[in-house]
Amino acid sequence: MQANNSLLTSVDDVMDAKFGKAGTPEREAFRREAYAYYMGQILQDARKSEKITQKELAQRVGVDKSYISKVEKGFIEPGIAMFHRIASELGFSVELNRRIVI
Repeated sequence: MQANNSLLTSVDDVMDAKFGKAGTPEREAFRREAYAYYMGQILQDARKSEKITQKELAQRVGVDKSYISKVEKGFIEPGIAMFHRIASELGFSVELNRRIVI
């Protein structure tokens, strides 16, 4: 039995229509925003798991509580040094690896 696929839409088509084709500035802006939000959620989950308040984390890394809030909401992306400090306070290790292409 064959299903009627005329009502189905691919995820790529939806993304293209809503955020522009892959490679466009609009799609890249969406990708950056989505990434910032996703990373913020990971940090927020880790902070809550460690039972640390935003204020306490902020004090440990030397920023204001509002900065931590903005990072967790994906409004801003911390630079690599600040990301490393936040991640370290939450028990993460940050490691850089070079890919070798053969």
